[in-house]
Amino acid sequence: MSAHPLATPMAVLLAWTMVMFFWMYATRIPAMLRSDIDLKTLRGTTGRSLDDALPPQVQWKAHNYNHLLEQPTLFYGVTLLLILLGHESRWALILAWTYVALRIVHSLVQATVNIVRVRFAIFFIGSLALLGLIILALRATF
Repeated sequence: MSAHPLATPMAVLLAWTMVMFFWMYATRIPAMLRSDIDLKTLRGTTGRSLDDALPPQVQWKAHNYNHLLEQPTLFYGVTLLLILLGHESRWALILAWTYVALRIVHSLVQATVNIVRVRFAIFFIGSLALLGLIILALRATF
């Protein structure tokens, strides 16, 4: 049994989310130690509370990891829906790969230079690709 073509971009975005997870902790834990934050006694805080304690460049990775757990949930849902409907089209694959590529580029921009105007443009174009997938799913269901 071979995988549905739309499963590959989904798997890539899932893997990318884990790359950001490890990048976040690889930078955040050393920064917390340098900031004299005692991990053994730290209680009842959120990642947002670390914004004041850690350098912005460290927190950018954490913010991006959180972003990868927000809008991409729509991508996973619509992609699974298209797979369940047996929808295979060139456009669905193009839109899925476009969305994944733009999410990765968005991550790299946010985690490194974090120029909001650039991030917004990438996010907006990626959102259009996601909208295209949703429209394909709507057409496939009616």
